Amino acid sequence: MLTHKNITLLIGGLLVGVFIFDIFFPTPLWVYFSGISVWFLLTLFGSFIISWNYHVAAFCGNETLSEKKIAITFDDGPNPEYTPQVLQLLAKYDAKATFFCIGKNIKQHPELVENILKEGHAIGNHSYNHSPFFGFFGKKKVVNELKQTNKVIASFTGIPNTLFRPPFGVTNPSIAKSVKQLKLQTVGWNIRSFDTVIKNPDRIIQRIRRRVSPGSVILMHDTHDRVELVLEHLLLFLKDNGYQTVLIKDLIQLEKDA
Repeated sequence: MLTHKNITLLIGGLLVGVFIFDIFFPTPLWVYFSGISVWFLLTLFGSFIISWNYHVAAFCGNETLSEKKIAITFDDGPNPEYTPQVLQLLAKYDAKATFFCIGKNIKQHPELVENILKEGHAIGNHSYNHSPFFGFFGKKKVVNELKQTNKVIASFTGIPNTLFRPPFGVTNPSIAKSVKQLKLQTVGWNIRSFDTVIKNPDRIIQRIRRRVSPGSVILMHDTHDRVELVLEHLLLFLKDNGYQTVLIKDLIQLEKDA
């Protein structure tokens, strides 16, 4: 399995072997640099591509599911302007979603969180501050951020939170140790809408539609002015093609029950 631990042991072992060989038969320096470069590149890509499960075992979708069930997820909210639009559309099409919320946003907009939960949706942990430097935090700081957000979420739900999506989808050893300590299920995606990057709603819609399949996890954001149009087109497409939207926890359970 392509994990940080396995790759480190493999390449480290090979480099030790080369070093021993070098004692008797001189070995060019490029051999050492090549091994280190491979380790660095794999670790770099593995940190940014959550579906590799390089540092953390993340649920990124249920590819074996035959039923037409998918999960829509929203990151970075709640947002006072756009989250209500999302909730209104979800209610209109009788759809469910999981919102990975930033802790400080929950504190600022508690009424939105109450509405999310009241309408049968779910909340997950997306860190407290969503710092662009989250991937460089040490374990202690990561744990503090996740605990702080879990505490805020539990004040609304009354039960411990178990879902976590790392900011930007970045993982590393500190995050891996933190989620293990807090017994959190890391959640990724297998359809990334890039809705905060792509400005043309039609392109976002087409990007999502051609990737939808049973068990998909769609990543969107309830933080921009394109979300209403994109979401309505997506929900119409899902309805026309016989798909049912479910919460992330239900999609995970379907995989466990298979």
